[in-house]
Amino acid sequence: MHQNQCERNIKSTMSSSITLKGCYTVKPIEPTWSGCLSLTECDQVGIITHVPLIYFYRPPQNWLTSPTKIATILKHSLSRVLMHFYVLAGRLRSKENCHFDLECNAKGVEFIEAESSSTLYDLGNFSPSSNNYYRYLFPHVDYTLPIHELPLLLIQLTKFKCGDISISVLFSHAVVDGQGLSHFLNEWAQLARGEPLKRVPCLDRTMLHDKKPCNSVNEWMFNEPPLLLGNSDGKVEESKKKTRVGKIKLNKAQVEKLRKIANESWNKHSNDRGFSRYETIAGHMWRSACKARGHKNEQPTMLGVTVDWRSRVKPSLPKEYFGNAAYDIMATSLAGDLMSKPSGYASSKIKETIEKVNDEYVRLMSEYFKKLDDWTNFQNLHEIVSGNIVPFYQNPNLGVVSWLTLSLHRLDFGWGNELYMEPGIHDMLEGESFILPSSHDDGSLMIFICLQEVYMDAFKRHFYEDLELENLSKL
Repeated sequence: MHQNQCERNIKSTMSSSITLKGCYTVKPIEPTWSGCLSLTECDQVGIITHVPLIYFYRPPQNWLTSPTKIATILKHSLSRVLMHFYVLAGRLRSKENCHFDLECNAKGVEFIEAESSSTLYDLGNFSPSSNNYYRYLFPHVDYTLPIHELPLLLIQLTKFKCGDISISVLFSHAVVDGQGLSHFLNEWAQLARGEPLKRVPCLDRTMLHDKKPCNSVNEWMFNEPPLLLGNSDGKVEESKKKTRVGKIKLNKAQVEKLRKIANESWNKHSNDRGFSRYETIAGHMWRSACKARGHKNEQPTMLGVTVDWRSRVKPSLPKEYFGNAAYDIMATSLAGDLMSKPSGYASSKIKETIEKVNDEYVRLMSEYFKKLDDWTNFQNLHEIVSGNIVPFYQNPNLGVVSWLTLSLHRLDFGWGNELYMEPGIHDMLEGESFILPSSHDDGSLMIFICLQEVYMDAFKRHFYEDLELENLSKL
């Protein structure tokens, strides 16, 4: 893509306070392997659009001698790291029945430079906001274009009037999951700092295609997410209601208090490891959401858990495996049980669900999808089509994604660690949520959750009051 064509594609997305300075296609610095890779079932189910995240930085005042130095460093190091992660410079190619291949053709990734007449203070101390200005800090993907024309990775560098900067990233979830993205970003930052590549990615997807079928007599079955009782068309109706993104802060002491209450409230075996931070917090979120939404006791509800199975299959995948090695697994319960039983009950349902994911389970899931001719209903293409049944985290359900084990923080490109980092909250759908560690690396956590606006205040109230925790959220 030439620079002028790139500018035409995004010019309409710029706001009056943000000015486009340039748009470039960055390609691998040296020739890379070209050809077509078959995507796995795991690559092609769930979210296959672009996922956003953003970093905010405050470079030292005396660090730069040229206003273009940051952009130059980022683009040059990006071209170098793409030599190793060359799949990100390729394009998806459509096949029949919403199947895709990955064409490694070095078409490149999109890099945008922009300037803002605002300051970071104008963002409201990084608060979730309905201010449309926030979305202009991210690249725009035009999903009306043929999929083979869409970059798999888009990056935007925005310089603020105060001298601070933001670096936003949009990555195609059909190509890589959060673990792989974390690997890529850290290697990119390492090269930007002038250091050598630390870990080479494993781009071999045949290790999944070649896995033998499972010999078990068991069969994995998909259960459709429940709808609100008495509302057969609830999915469409619920999707029309106004939503709001909330942010909840938990310090280390509060996290440990939640775990202590959950573990002590539910019987466990003497050799049980107890509930993890994720199981504890996600369980409490699920319970609080049921109360806030006013569910009847007999209301079925589901919580989506994303489980990385790199180490759960035999033989295990290398940590450097670059692709999707995570499935959304569903924990289910009646709302009445979640609300009336001790908090450890919700955590136990999530723990049981996660512990099901082993080599046999992953193979059964893969075989299930291989038998399906059409995966349309299992793909989240919310920017393009509606009516898909997976994922469906709207009322009465919830999806809680953990970034607790991803190395997405402390990303230093040469001018220090970020001030702040978060997922692209402007693009969240109702029922979606994230748990991630604080940028301060002090054991505190951040929760971002999108709910119907009418339920948000009640959700926060139940989240804190039920456990007599001090409400630190001012949002």
